[in-house]
Amino acid sequence: MKKLDKFRLRLGKQEFVPIMLGGMGMDISTAEMAIEFSRLGGIGHISDAMVEAVSDRRFGTHFVKDKYQLYKRLASSPNKAEVQFDLELLRKAATLHVEKTMNEKRGDGGIYINCMEKLTMNNPKETLQVRLSAAMDAGIDGITLSAGLHLGSFELIKDHPRFRDVKLGIIVSSLRALTLFLKRAARVDRLPDFVVVEGPLAGGHLGFGLEDWKKYNLKDITTEVLNHLEEKGLAIPVIPAGGIFTGTDGVEFLEMGASAIQVANRFTITEESGLLADAKQEYLKATESDVEVNMTSPTGYPMRMLKISPSTGSGVKPNCESLGYLLDRDGNCSYIAAYGRASEGKKGRISVDEKTCLCTHMRNYKCWTCGHYVYRLKDTTNLLPDGTYQLLTTAHVFKDYQFSTDHEIKLPPLPPAEK
Repeated sequence: MKKLDKFRLRLGKQEFVPIMLGGMGMDISTAEMAIEFSRLGGIGHISDAMVEAVSDRRFGTHFVKDKYQLYKRLASSPNKAEVQFDLELLRKAATLHVEKTMNEKRGDGGIYINCMEKLTMNNPKETLQVRLSAAMDAGIDGITLSAGLHLGSFELIKDHPRFRDVKLGIIVSSLRALTLFLKRAARVDRLPDFVVVEGPLAGGHLGFGLEDWKKYNLKDITTEVLNHLEEKGLAIPVIPAGGIFTGTDGVEFLEMGASAIQVANRFTITEESGLLADAKQEYLKATESDVEVNMTSPTGYPMRMLKISPSTGSGVKPNCESLGYLLDRDGNCSYIAAYGRASEGKKGRISVDEKTCLCTHMRNYKCWTCGHYVYRLKDTTNLLPDGTYQLLTTAHVFKDYQFSTDHEIKLPPLPPAEK
């Protein structure tokens, strides 16, 4: 059986180890993790999800606090139409996040940013345009468009001087979504440089219906996309994602004609992951029955997560004045409505089972989204005498994907004190 290291991903004039890190917000796929991917010759992703909150945590800025002070008078009102992001401050936060990461980049790999369309921020078109252009201004190697069809995203940045220089890709979960995107991209004469095909076993938000996801599998969708691109004479690299747990899994896709794989789940429990330490241990302890796909996300998309996620059933008050990343252009969010229904006529602590305040819980690392195979993470590391699992390094997991064969997973060496 071949190793992933026998293959290479070619994007333009560059060549990479065919392993791409999936973008995990908020700041789960940290700059440190992405930099390691680049050092090792792959492509790492940072995420621009909640970039102002990320900037505050990483660089000591006060974007969230200042925004709250500006709009705190609206905290008790269900009408959030006035809550707006200052576009110049948003640009500053996005630039700071990307620029700091790129200044620390090492190796011959790439560092890309994952940019979600569903972060509507009460001003969908303008805020998306700022995030995309700021990332390019700050020197990002590539942008991966996610969480939405992004039909107009290329048009938002078509006049940017780096529009044809930066590597631009799109995440899709069906051939239909890809064909819609390609049709719109043709208007600006700019094909995507790569296509990530995300299957039903991925973590976080899914591009399938609540029950429909069980009807599909990644290999079938990938084959359909590969065949379509070949029929159209389009040499666009295809990168499958979702449930690729071993290097051998990856080889099987590359032998089908894919150009690389995108992986994320196994990196959530690395030392470089932004996930909090207690959450990493919960991921490692998880069993298959601990995983669910539900509709608690205000985005309207199904979301895969751990059942014991602290966000489940939480009755936290909407925090739109500080955050508000999911407000639509009229200032609405389905969590605000759900909170109103659950709290009507009640005093004290409440539970909101219908939806979750994704902004608040993501900011506090309390929404524990995960890939389907999270229950296999315990098999990738060592159980220590104190009952905790040993955390891995990004480099260890990367190299295990790169060099393993026969679906084998190499355990890390025990810490010196445990030998």
